[in-house]
Amino acid sequence: MNRRDWNFPFEGPLHEVFPALHAAQNSWMSQIDSLRAPDRKTHELIRLVCTVVLRNPAGVRRHAMLAKEVGATWEEILGSIMLTLPGFGLLPAVEAIPHAREGFDSAPEAEDEAEDDA
Repeated sequence: MNRRDWNFPFEGPLHEVFPALHAAQNSWMSQIDSLRAPDRKTHELIRLVCTVVLRNPAGVRRHAMLAKEVGATWEEILGSIMLTLPGFGLLPAVEAIPHAREGFDSAPEAEDEAEDDA
């Protein structure tokens, strides 16, 4: 695997020190990504919420972008973020909103939406 194929900043240092662990982690993640249920949009919204709870701005941007790519609206992304409020408080949700917006705005339109516009 080449450095250009890496999606996360931690991958380079991990690969340098533990290449077999890095390969195993990538294999494990590909299995998670291949789950048939929940559907891909719900999958990305759940992962978005997890990154909000972890206060991981890069993860919030990434999963907001991926959620839009598979058809999530801004309202669905924002609503998912707001669902974290009862358990994790106002601050993580409010901090996540601009990162989610950045990711959402950087994503291409979902395939279904792009076909409808044609």
